[in-house]
Amino acid sequence: MTVFINILLVAVGFVLLIKGADFLVNGASSLAKRFNVSDIAIGLTVVAMGTSAPELVVNIISGTVTSDEGTNDIVFGNIIGSNIFNVFLILGISSIIYPLTVQRNALWKEIPYSLLATFIFFILVNDVLFFGAEKNTLNVLDASILLVMFILFLVYIFMNLTRNPEEGELVEDIVIFGSVKTTMMISLGIAGLIFGGKMIVDNAVEIAETFNVSEKLIGLTILAAGTSLPELATSAVAAFQKKSDLAVGNIVGSNIFNLLLVIGATGLIHSPLGYPPSLNMDLYFCMVGTLMLFIFMFTFAKYKLDRSEGVLYLLGFIVYMYVLFEREGMGFGIFF
Repeated sequence: MTVFINILLVAVGFVLLIKGADFLVNGASSLAKRFNVSDIAIGLTVVAMGTSAPELVVNIISGTVTSDEGTNDIVFGNIIGSNIFNVFLILGISSIIYPLTVQRNALWKEIPYSLLATFIFFILVNDVLFFGAEKNTLNVLDASILLVMFILFLVYIFMNLTRNPEEGELVEDIVIFGSVKTTMMISLGIAGLIFGGKMIVDNAVEIAETFNVSEKLIGLTILAAGTSLPELATSAVAAFQKKSDLAVGNIVGSNIFNLLLVIGATGLIHSPLGYPPSLNMDLYFCMVGTLMLFIFMFTFAKYKLDRSEGVLYLLGFIVYMYVLFEREGMGFGIFF
């Protein structure tokens, strides 16, 4: 009976996510047009912040939980796994729905910044590898560095709010709502994403715990998938509506928010956070996925993530999941 209720609540969470994503995309698009702000800037800020909210909530709550080895597998696994889901699964699905055009600014500045953020994070948490420490931790200084990088990112975005619309796609069918309705749509959209995501995660974890799944695997799969559902819903809706800037900006912005804001804030609140070096392999996947996005802009159709490249992302995601479950000694038999 309890499992049935969990499944029912997961379904309700999906409904909240889909409707929340729809409200958020339409409200954000209206806001962009009303203030002559580019879709990519809105995707990188308002939408990315809204879809990263579940990760922030989950991590702040999970930061109080430390494993026997003194590491926070859920905290780091959730963010690294979420970013992998974002790049490989969500960009893959979104580009198959509708080929995604990427602006030159996003190609040369925002995508490389996302890769840089991942690399800096990799250095900060690998104290044993780079600094000869006894164990890997994310301390207050590390968290502060991440937050400073996040502030610099926000400054860059707000300096480019009125980016020339000719640099990206023009979407002629965006409806401009009144100020009150736009605010309500964005607020309700973010609320739907947060509550829907949390409802899915909470109940999915309860179901997963019956199989005695490790904290790290829960973080990299159940929590990562659950907290990435807002990005999936938002980017898929944006792709269906042919709003490439929102779809791409949401993913790139969300990955930057996750690493810099969510980990930075969690680190300040719960410092020091022990980092398990076994997650480095997952970080490599994350960096490779972001690098692939940059390379794909020069293959086939230039400045566009087309369907064939989306298929490659999905194949990469399948490979990652296979490697992950084999590494954890579980194999895909867990699902059968």
